[in-house]
Amino acid sequence: MIMKVIEITAYGAPDVLRLGERPVPVPGVGELLIRVSASGVNRPDVLQRTGNYPVPPGASDIPGLEVAGVIERGDARELARAGFKLGERVCALVTGGGYAEFCVAPVGQCLPVPQGLSDIEAASLPETLFTVWSNVFERAQLQSGETLLIQGGSSGIGVTAIQMAKALGSRVIVTAGSDAKCAACLALGADHAINYKTHDFQDEVKRLTGGQGVNVILDMVAGSYVAKEIECLSEDGRLVIIAVQGGVKSEINAGLVLRRRLTVTGSTLRARPLVFKSAIAQALLKNVWPLIESGRIKPVIHSTFAAQDASKAHALMESNLHVGKIVLTWGVA
Repeated sequence: MIMKVIEITAYGAPDVLRLGERPVPVPGVGELLIRVSASGVNRPDVLQRTGNYPVPPGASDIPGLEVAGVIERGDARELARAGFKLGERVCALVTGGGYAEFCVAPVGQCLPVPQGLSDIEAASLPETLFTVWSNVFERAQLQSGETLLIQGGSSGIGVTAIQMAKALGSRVIVTAGSDAKCAACLALGADHAINYKTHDFQDEVKRLTGGQGVNVILDMVAGSYVAKEIECLSEDGRLVIIAVQGGVKSEINAGLVLRRRLTVTGSTLRARPLVFKSAIAQALLKNVWPLIESGRIKPVIHSTFAAQDASKAHALMESNLHVGKIVLTWGVA
C-alpha cells in the first residue's frame, strides 16, 4: 500500500519540500498506525529541512513531529491496555514521519483528541504541550504565584506556555517582535508584553517586577540573551533553554549565578526515550486535558495549508509573521 508524503529532496530553502510516495509504514510492537488528517509544523522541521537537525537513529527521515487522525491499525492487547480502540481519534508526538498520510506512533505518546476539538486543532497540541510541560513545569518547576518570562510569546510554544502558566496560577510576561504580536499575547492572558524591537526586555522586566526579577524564563533564543536573562532572574530563579536561534555561545556573570542561587538548564525533546515521553503524556492527560476540554486552554491556529503546499507553510514559519501554530492538512480534518 502506497501513501503520499512530503519529502526533503535536498537541504535548503522551503522549495526542497516535495510531494512524494512511500510504502505505508507497518506498526511495530507498542506502536499504532494513524491515518493522518493533520500534521503540525514546528521550528525543528525547518531545521531538519536546512540540515541543522539530524534525524535520531531509527526515526523516519520524513519531517513532522506531531499528528492527529484515527487509529488505523494496532495490536488489540496494546489498544486495550492504553484504553484505545480502532477508529478512535488521537493526536500523537512522533520522532519523525508526521508529514504523511499514515504515521506510526508509540502507544505511550498517543492521546485522545480532546472533546470539542477538530483534528487540525489537535495536531497543533503535542509538540508544544510536551515541550512546555517538561521544561516549564517539570524541569523549571514553575509554581502557582510565581512569574514566568517567555521569550517569543507569539510562537507556537509561546501561546501554549502563556495559557498553561495562567491556567495553573502563574503571572506571565512575554516578549514579542511587534505591537500586534504583543496585543495577541495579552489577549491570550499574558499580564505584560514587551516589544523587544522597541524596548530593552531586561529593563522592562526589572521595572515590571519592581526590581525583583522573574522566577522562571523560557528561552528559545540563547546567544547574547542568556547574559541579560541571568540579570532578569530573581533569587533561586531558573532559566530553561529549549532552542538556540540566537547562537550557542554566551558570556554570563557567574558571580550572579552564585549569589542568587540560579539554575541554568535546558533540554531537547526529540531524542528522549519513550518512557520519558510516555510519562509526560500521562501528566498532560491528568493535568492539562481537563483545561483544554473546559476551554481554559485553546489551540491557536494561525494558518492551515494543504499538505502539498508544505513549502508555503515553511516559508511562513521562517517569516516569523505568524501568531500560534501552522498546520498541514490531509483531506478532511
